[in-house]
Amino acid sequence: MIAVTNITHVEHVMGTAVTFEVVPGTVASATVDEAVSAACTMLHDVDDVFSLWKDNSPMSRLRRGEVDQPDVPLEIGEVLLACETMRQMTGGWFDARRMPGGVDPTGYVKGWAVQRALDVLRDCGVEAALVNGGGDAAAFGWPSAHRPWRLGVRDPKSVSGLVGIVALEPALDERIALATSGTYERGEHLIDPATGRPATSDVSSASVLGPDLAVADALATALAAGGRACASVLDAPGYSGLLLHADGTRTVIGHFRLLPMPSYSAAGIPPFASTSAAAAPASAPAAPAPSR
Repeated sequence: MIAVTNITHVEHVMGTAVTFEVVPGTVASATVDEAVSAACTMLHDVDDVFSLWKDNSPMSRLRRGEVDQPDVPLEIGEVLLACETMRQMTGGWFDARRMPGGVDPTGYVKGWAVQRALDVLRDCGVEAALVNGGGDAAAFGWPSAHRPWRLGVRDPKSVSGLVGIVALEPALDERIALATSGTYERGEHLIDPATGRPATSDVSSASVLGPDLAVADALATALAAGGRACASVLDAPGYSGLLLHADGTRTVIGHFRLLPMPSYSAAGIPPFASTSAAAAPASAPAAPAPSR
């Protein structure tokens, strides 16, 4: 079968832009299009179930006590169970059940959904793909033989600047993910679960690299809320992190590598992704992107 060129798509869902970049390999473009469409449908289904902005979503109704957990889709139970695991893993710095207004798994759900979208592409047999939803990105494969996927980590002190680049280098048949959370983006929406009030951490931005995007997303949220006090949450095997502090200092946890910014013009670089990170094709530098 003849190889086709890379396929890109942007889907507006879950309150953000979800960007797909797919390296089809020998998979026909029509098959890739069907897989991307199925992934987008799944994301909209997740939004319909979990969105707290939709009054009639099952998650909203469960939160208000109008229905019991046995009466809502099974995915809600799966996610809440995972959130409890993350609460234990983070020593309570991520706690979906102690959010203002009631249980709120948002800090886990987006990463979970984006990773499921990536798995749809993986299952259709494409050579490589990256899915980036509001700065939370997951990938498998490499976009070319010698260049990995790259994401730019946003400078908390700049509207459009980056502090450096992270190379996503998944091993064969494995996923890799990067999630970022920060008070400079979420402001008073980043909550200290112990008090129920806005977090007062000295961390402006927390990025976590690891094999599971949902876990990385929750860990980044915990680190942004707890700062140095909860750096030990990254004892989880396979995960590493970067904390950017309000005073301009940095804390590197584990094997996290931040590559320096090359001197390129941003002209002509596709605006892959969002918030704290922006993906760029293998031949181009990472580009900044709007905040979520």
